[in-house]
Amino acid sequence: MDSVVLKAIVLGLIQGLTEFLPVSSTAHLILVPWFFGWGGVVNSLIFDVALHAGTLGALILCFYRDWIDMIMRDRRLLYLIIFASFPAGIAGILFSGLIEHTLRSPLVIAFSLVTVGIVMLIAERYSKAVKGLQEGGITLRDSLIIGVAQAVALIPGVSRSGITITAGLFRDLTRISAARFSFLLSTPVILGATVLEGRKLMKTPSLLNLDIFVTGFVSAFVSGLVAIIFLLRFLNRHPLNLFVYYRFALAMVILIALRFTV
Repeated sequence: MDSVVLKAIVLGLIQGLTEFLPVSSTAHLILVPWFFGWGGVVNSLIFDVALHAGTLGALILCFYRDWIDMIMRDRRLLYLIIFASFPAGIAGILFSGLIEHTLRSPLVIAFSLVTVGIVMLIAERYSKAVKGLQEGGITLRDSLIIGVAQAVALIPGVSRSGITITAGLFRDLTRISAARFSFLLSTPVILGATVLEGRKLMKTPSLLNLDIFVTGFVSAFVSGLVAIIFLLRFLNRHPLNLFVYYRFALAMVILIALRFTV
C-alpha cells in the first residue's frame, strides 16, 4: 500500500474518532504528523476538508431524523441550535489566522488538554443532570453558553464535543442530552468550516489528490459513525472521567516529547 494512502487512512480514523470523543480532533491531527514527521498533502489544512466532510457525513447519517423532526415539528430546538452556532462562526472569521498558525503548537495543545480536562471533572462533580432537550428543557441562555463554549473549542486541544458537553453539564443537562445537543450543534459549524476550506481548494485545484482525499473521507466517515454510537452508549452509564485521564496522559506525552526535541 502506498505510504501516503496509509497516512490518509490513519488520519481519517483519527479524525472520525477524536472529532466526537472529547479528546480534541485538531490536537491529534496536529500531533500525529508532528510526532512522525509526516509532511505533504496529509499535513495540510486543505486535507482537513476531506476529513471534516467525512465526519459531517457521519453526523448527518446519525441525526438526519432529528433534523427532519426539528424542521417539521420542533422549531424551537432548531432556532436554539442556529442561535448557538453564531459565536463559533464569528470567532472563526475573526481569529482564523491566529487559530491556524499561532495556536497550532504542541505546548498550547498540552495546556488546553489539561485545563479543559479539569473543567470536565468539575462539571461532572457539580452537575444536577436533570434537563433534557425536549419540552423546553434547554433554554436560550443554555444554548448561548454552550455556543460560546463551542467557540472556545477553536483553540487546538480544547475539543468541541468535550467543551460543549461540559457546558451542557454545567447547565444541568443530562449527559445524553448534552451530547446530542453537542452533535447537533457541531453540524452547521463543521459544514461551514468544510465550505470555507473547500473554497480554498477550488481556487487551487492543483492541490487536490482525489485518491487521497476519498481515502481520508471514507476513513473519517466510518470511524465517525463508530465514535458517535460508542459515545452515546458510554455516556448513558459512565461519566467523562475516562476521557479526562486520557487527556492528562496525552498532555504528559507531549511535554516529554517537547523536552527531548528542544
